[in-house]
Amino acid sequence: MAKKVQLIHPQTGLLKSGFYGFSWTFLFFGWFVPLFRGELLIALLHFLITILTVFLWQFIFAFLYNKQYTTRLLEKGYVLNDSEEVNAEARRKLGIAKI
Repeated sequence: MAKKVQLIHPQTGLLKSGFYGFSWTFLFFGWFVPLFRGELLIALLHFLITILTVFLWQFIFAFLYNKQYTTRLLEKGYVLNDSEEVNAEARRKLGIAKI
């Protein structure tokens, strides 16, 4: 099951939710998930690959999407901004070291 972790961009103060774990949303809605999260090029890429693989990609990527989405947010400068327990679990599941 997907778990939620709050993220904040220190320079702008923007808050976003990051996720880790299996994505039921991606399994059922596929490329619409990155589209609604504002990742247009990622959505297009997922759409094309889903069509080419006859929806097999959608099943496989449901295991990977949340981690990659949250990792992209962290690479854009967002930092974990949840309770210490949630942050610790998110770091462990995402494979990031505490700074």
